[in-house]
Amino acid sequence: MLKRCLQWLSVTILCFSLLILTGCQASTGGNSNVIHLTLWHSMNPPPSRDVFQKFVDKFNQNHTDIQVESLYTGQADQQMPKILTAVVGNAAPDMLWFDSLLTGKLVELGAIQPLEDWLNNSPLKSEIVPSLFEGMVLDDRIWSIPFTTSNLAIFYRPSLFKAAGITKLPETWSELRQVAKKLTLDKNGDRHIDQHGIILPLGKGEWTVFSWLPFMFSAEGELLKDDRPNLVNPGAIAALQLWSDLLKDGSAILSQPERGYEEDAFIAGKIAMQIKGSWNVSFFDKVGIDFGVFPMPKAKKKATIVGGANMFVMTTTPEREQASLKFLEYVLSEEFQTELSLKIGFLPINIKSKNSKIYQKFVAKQPEMKVFLDQMNSARSRPIIAGYTRLSENLGRAIEETLLGNSPKEALQKAQDRLKLIWETE
Repeated sequence: MLKRCLQWLSVTILCFSLLILTGCQASTGGNSNVIHLTLWHSMNPPPSRDVFQKFVDKFNQNHTDIQVESLYTGQADQQMPKILTAVVGNAAPDMLWFDSLLTGKLVELGAIQPLEDWLNNSPLKSEIVPSLFEGMVLDDRIWSIPFTTSNLAIFYRPSLFKAAGITKLPETWSELRQVAKKLTLDKNGDRHIDQHGIILPLGKGEWTVFSWLPFMFSAEGELLKDDRPNLVNPGAIAALQLWSDLLKDGSAILSQPERGYEEDAFIAGKIAMQIKGSWNVSFFDKVGIDFGVFPMPKAKKKATIVGGANMFVMTTTPEREQASLKFLEYVLSEEFQTELSLKIGFLPINIKSKNSKIYQKFVAKQPEMKVFLDQMNSARSRPIIAGYTRLSENLGRAIEETLLGNSPKEALQKAQDRLKLIWETE
């Protein structure tokens, strides 16, 4: 596995050498009594980066013996090769802000430090929202801490619901189909649909997989069995069949390929419902449209999917790793989580922060956020195994094939067969 990574990454090492050297120089310069740490992140949009930088500055002011330099290293797809190149070249940062899905690869490379000894002895462990541990733990060891969190729900346009005479929000899959049908209209009589009930993301990328997984979890489906891909299961088939049925009903419209996260049609009133995350509440509020949020409809049980970023302590030296843990303590604190959540629209990962008066006052002004807060009790994380990328790619292909008219079971079986071949040849 390491040999293949080396072959793939050697092409990019020269391209990123300047960035790596910059990080190393920042890490070793200055007063010898001060530990200088680098933190790589891909935080967006730019205003969120500015907010985070103020937190870093505050930490540096309060810790004269530790100075953290945060470096924006590009979007997630741009950051991945930089991270792996730096790891293989022994020039990694001290801390990494990234999706927990990278955990398995980093563990394989010995690039990150396990955190359970530290966290088990910290009172902060009991303050972390319990559902987030699934995305922190691999092989019974804790490898990261959550930085922010979110989940998916259904955004809807109340004015369109009212015009269609809908007074009850859908709670089940069957109710979702019924409501979507009522919201699908030819408004001007030209025999072309002007308004669809819901938009579904077309494509095989991660956003499509991410949006679909709450439905699979709700139908009691799982992606893994004994740590191996297990796509052909009743829950996965049922979830794909639901999306297929919405399209056959004529109630759903597909997004542009790999653009399922775009909100233009929802804002324009061309669709009445869209799967989106808690970060969209403040965005739609600023846009000025009427909107509401309801929980993901259920099949057998309530379920949604966890989003957000985690923080890793990279393998460096014991002294630097201990200094990095000080910054992680800061990130987990009630004060940090409350302020950050109020300013960038994600949910606090700290229970005390979530229950604080100042945050509850904010929720009272934006009641849509309560839907996401309540859903955290039934939120699931994507697998953080080393092979998740290949798993997601093949699952995405199965979802796309189904949306384009193929049988859900056949599409999943083809994906399962491809994954079996990949797993057996490794």
